[in-house]
Amino acid sequence: MIAVSPPAVACGIVLGIGLWLVIFRSPFLRATSLADRIEPQLRSQNLESRLLRAGDQTVTPFSPLEKILRPVIRDGLSALATLNPSPGATARRLAQAGLNKSAIDFRAEQLLWAAAGFALSLTVISVGAAAGRFNPLLAAVAVAGSAVGGFIARDFWLGVQVRTREQRMMAEFPSIAELMALAVAAGESATGALDRVCRSANGELSKEFARILSETRAGAPLVQALQEFSSRTDLAPLVRFVDGIIVAVERGTPLADVLRAQAQDVRDTAKRDLMEAAGKKEIAMMVPLVFGVLPLTVVFAVFPGIAAISLGL
Repeated sequence: MIAVSPPAVACGIVLGIGLWLVIFRSPFLRATSLADRIEPQLRSQNLESRLLRAGDQTVTPFSPLEKILRPVIRDGLSALATLNPSPGATARRLAQAGLNKSAIDFRAEQLLWAAAGFALSLTVISVGAAAGRFNPLLAAVAVAGSAVGGFIARDFWLGVQVRTREQRMMAEFPSIAELMALAVAAGESATGALDRVCRSANGELSKEFARILSETRAGAPLVQALQEFSSRTDLAPLVRFVDGIIVAVERGTPLADVLRAQAQDVRDTAKRDLMEAAGKKEIAMMVPLVFGVLPLTVVFAVFPGIAAISLGL
């Protein structure tokens, strides 16, 4: 029986992948998409300067290898996007996290995290096998679990980014609402108040308002831009705030009073959340007190008497 070394197997796999890329993924063998066929006829209609286009961004530290494998990765991600049950929900979560990327780019990052978990577990198993500790079933479960865990970990981290950004927006909201109320009371319009907030404040919420202002300056109605912002967030105070502005703009009601009331409402909500968190912490502090400090106090109080009785004093 001929023994095959692991380096030879690895070299064979790399050689096979390279030959497959050269033969089957060459430009003249790739299927031409509809967009590629009609692009030469529509090129004269595109008046955008190529100098203003953003370059291809790389998501891995291996930029040349990523550029070589980009057609294969793009085809795989397109196939994965067709199997995604909720691409709209993923895009909405990315918008809530403030990430300027598409759902396909996020799936690519998930695959990279899964590949990183796979490579890490494979390295650990290889070190254990070199030391003489190797279990095939445990190794297979560990490798598969690490890959799935890396895929899920990227989604979990996106949720953390969404929650962190929402907390920052809620912390900034009362001050920004009062600043807008002052601007409106001084005679500014709703668009002028947004402009003043964007020039004065610096935070996540001011970035969202800057996006609303840019959409308005690009020709979109203010009400439509505000409604799109309301659809991008799950924060009830912000939704009520935006709805109040929309109603004030459409019906001509006093906007300053609405903004002040919304700011006071958010401050009251923050106080209630703080009191609720304090109540939960108080209950949590009872656990070490009852099960840690109190038994030690009883032991220190009772032990001298027990020792005196045992000595017959």
